[in-house]
Amino acid sequence: MIRFIRALLADFADLLFPTLCLGCTNSLGENEVILCTKCRISMPETNQHKEPYAADLLNKFAGKVPVRFLASYVYFTKGGLVQKLIHGIKYKGRKEVAKEVAGWYGYQLRLESNLIKEIDVLIGVPLHKSRFQQRGYNQADWIAEGLSEALNVPNRTDVLICKRFKESQTRKNRLERWENVKTVFSVENGLAIQDKNVAIVDDVITTGATIEACAVKLLEAGCKSVSVLTLAAVHQ
Repeated sequence: MIRFIRALLADFADLLFPTLCLGCTNSLGENEVILCTKCRISMPETNQHKEPYAADLLNKFAGKVPVRFLASYVYFTKGGLVQKLIHGIKYKGRKEVAKEVAGWYGYQLRLESNLIKEIDVLIGVPLHKSRFQQRGYNQADWIAEGLSEALNVPNRTDVLICKRFKESQTRKNRLERWENVKTVFSVENGLAIQDKNVAIVDDVITTGATIEACAVKLLEAGCKSVSVLTLAAVHQ
């Protein structure tokens, strides 16, 4: 009887407050999560995982830091579906979206690439403790956790830290972004990445300055190689 009442209340709540697609805001159907089927099919996938060593992808790091490969799940365009997803993740408390969508990407990587063989550890780009307290979570860690479960690769949150608060990168150019982040990260527990292939995980890659700063510290700490996986990449 208690189970029946709980189920009835849940159905009633769904009727009054239906779960909505984060893309089009229509009600989600049975077996639909985060996005309706139409929106999920329309996700602007990059397919970068099929050519993750391409020079045009790695050019942003050329001459700065050696990055083994780079792959992003979808393209980010202003006002588009992916921006709605990222906005929900970062500013509306929808951390479960980060993990779910990252799981979709991890499943795709397992089916369509061999990149899993080149990753020993996943590490999300860390937040400063003040930003973490403000947001309540680090979206990059939740993305890394989604990838971790799909790829069966460990996710470490105790290696890379943000030791100094950095200003928002949104309105800065490449040089300003680098100056803003070049000294904010450090490595603790470096033994966890000794001679390991590390994949840095983040939500969106733009100029790559933040990831570059993380990569420098990880390589200095003795990891074997650094690669990059992100949910989104700004469409050039």
